[in-house]
Amino acid sequence: MNMMTGQPAPAFDLPASGGGRVSLAALQDRIVVLYFYPKDLTSGCTTEAENFRDLHDDFLAAGAVVLGVSRDSVRKHDQFVEKHSLPFPLLSDEETGSLCEAYGVWVEKSMYGRKYMGIDRSTFLIAPGGEIAREWRKVKVPGHAAAVLEAVRQISA
Repeated sequence: MNMMTGQPAPAFDLPASGGGRVSLAALQDRIVVLYFYPKDLTSGCTTEAENFRDLHDDFLAAGAVVLGVSRDSVRKHDQFVEKHSLPFPLLSDEETGSLCEAYGVWVEKSMYGRKYMGIDRSTFLIAPGGEIAREWRKVKVPGHAAAVLEAVRQISA
């Protein structure tokens, strides 16, 4: 299930940092940057979140909404948002992991020979109307948020 570009984005309605919920249906007319990351408050995930944070005004100016997703709890997300002044919501896929499954980012990983299930750092660019315009898998953090912003600008141009 790896190539999703051109397909309708799997719908979601999840609890978010700061209380409340965020659904794809409510964002139908917006460009949505949906980025999946392994864990709150870890070094790579913090750097990635800060990169999206630092470019957030540019994403907004280009008509895009940025949403981060992990399997962490809303409480943990709130700590992450507060500690790093994140201006966008983090969605919690803690209960079932169904969103991670739907986007094909819940995968077997390996560290020091130990196999475990985890989130493959990935980003999906959802065009207005709900189709996946671009996808990035096995994301390397440096320069990623800027590359996503460039793709957003191409869609919104």
